[in-house]
Amino acid sequence: MAVSDLPAPAFAPPRIPGAVRRVARAAVAAPGLALAWLIVLVVLAWAVVPSWFTAHDPNEGDSDASFLGPSLAHPFGTDRLGRDLLARAIHGTGTTVSATLLAVAIGFVLGALVGLFSGFVGGRVDAVVMRFVDMLLAIPGLLLAMTVVTALGYGTVNIAMAVGISAVAAFARVMRSAVLKVTDTDFVEAAYGSGAGFGRVVFRHVLPNSLSPVLALAALECGSAVLAVAALGFLGYGAPPPQPEWGLAVAEGRDYLATYPWISILPGVLIAVVVLSTNRIGRSLGEQK
Repeated sequence: MAVSDLPAPAFAPPRIPGAVRRVARAAVAAPGLALAWLIVLVVLAWAVVPSWFTAHDPNEGDSDASFLGPSLAHPFGTDRLGRDLLARAIHGTGTTVSATLLAVAIGFVLGALVGLFSGFVGGRVDAVVMRFVDMLLAIPGLLLAMTVVTALGYGTVNIAMAVGISAVAAFARVMRSAVLKVTDTDFVEAAYGSGAGFGRVVFRHVLPNSLSPVLALAALECGSAVLAVAALGFLGYGAPPPQPEWGLAVAEGRDYLATYPWISILPGVLIAVVVLSTNRIGRSLGEQK
């Protein structure tokens, strides 16, 4: 038989990787959650490589282009100095995101340690620690953060520390609750029965099995931390001008709300969208724990 008489091989479409199929199915099942993840990933990309998303210098102005409205050339418009507002928002993402992550990390670590110690030790120590935590929870978080940043001084790092300290009480309360549930389980008693010491029981058995609800809270606290960091930046506690930052971007347009409202409104909408997206992700993680 000649080679030309052989049947042509059937066309086989390229196989889609299993991970891609799972992601596609999840996006179809929960489009809101998929959109939230997409927004957060884009914002993280802004923080890491801002120059990939805008060609404008965030600090370079053009006196002939001041107060331009939103357009294809300037999607967020320009400010009084002719600076591109979208470029300032994109380049300011790194400052806001780094402060947010540092704040959540501080609250998570300190709060988890306090809750772990209080719940595991119990007794009068637990009662005293929890009364102190209740006192912190009674103070509005933004007010507590403002008090702390006033004591520490202005600056992005100090804002992150202040917001993180204001979140310690919430993490401590959740961690203590999880620890109390774990310490009543049979495997902890079995660990003591096998001769395990205090440190081994705490860090080998209690801590790993108590982190799930605290991690879910950390995802939720990211949205609150973004809002708190931006609020403190708006009040002037954060990065000094002309360094771009989300809260400062809103503050720079407050004197022009009547005539050029986009200067404050569009950065404010960006903050709101990011906060809502992180809250949606946090709720989904809480539902899965």
